[in-house]
Amino acid sequence: MPTEIEMTGAVAAIDAGMLEGTTVKLLFEMPGLSLTHAWFKSGFPLPRHTHDVDCLYYIVAGSLRVGTETLAKGDGFFVGAGVPYHYVPGDDGVEVLEFRGSNSFDIKLLADNPAFWTKAVGTVNGNRERWASELPPSAIG
Repeated sequence: MPTEIEMTGAVAAIDAGMLEGTTVKLLFEMPGLSLTHAWFKSGFPLPRHTHDVDCLYYIVAGSLRVGTETLAKGDGFFVGAGVPYHYVPGDDGVEVLEFRGSNSFDIKLLADNPAFWTKAVGTVNGNRERWASELPPSAIG
């Protein structure tokens, strides 16, 4: 269950236009398996979170920074169930395939920090105009 800070922050970020910075499309699902394509535009403020199932990511186009590593097209990474993580899309954004060992899962936000949400709203406000004309990295290169 999100905390009051997470709910208030998420609502503020969404009201600022956060959802204009991402597109997520379910490509395939069956009992025990799902495949999703996600495009996060440049600078998208993805909150730190966990999932209750394992997830394998494959970068289709663009780049992202996870921890101290920068990953690009053809790279991938694994996040086990319950492991906290987030990543930052690169300058051209990032498109990832998300393979999950389930066709349903829960996301738990781990962003119980007002400073994160203030910064996220500022990031959305600073990027929203550019996001309106930003193309997916697979269309660029």
